[in-house]
Amino acid sequence: MVTRAATEVMHDVMVAAVIDAVMALRAASGGLPNTLLRELNAIHANTTFADLPKELQAAINASVRSAFTRLLKEGYNVSSGTAPPPRPPASRQVPSGRPPRPPQRPAGPDRKGAPARPGTRGKPRGPGGPKPR
Repeated sequence: MVTRAATEVMHDVMVAAVIDAVMALRAASGGLPNTLLRELNAIHANTTFADLPKELQAAINASVRSAFTRLLKEGYNVSSGTAPPPRPPASRQVPSGRPPRPPQRPAGPDRKGAPARPGTRGKPRGPGGPKPR
């Protein structure tokens, strides 16, 4: 048995869901083109599920059930709705007898990798530092 990638399965599920949604919108319009256009124009980014026509809501619910069934059939594990247990914190393995190294800093006085300004010789400005020219 050849297992398909989850992206391939989800691609097929999404295509089927879009086609089902378009067919549900056509059914909701009763075959009238102007009503279908009105229903399509009423859908926008802030449309909620409750604002959709009942036929489209039913098609979306059926597509969701179908997607989970198909994922399970393909052999993927679908969560029960609870969060997975937290992972234990990753411990840094340090060879015995040696302390861990401090993090490396970039070279240069300003620690950003830029060369020092001419005449400062790498010393910071401020009390005791060179004066600007």
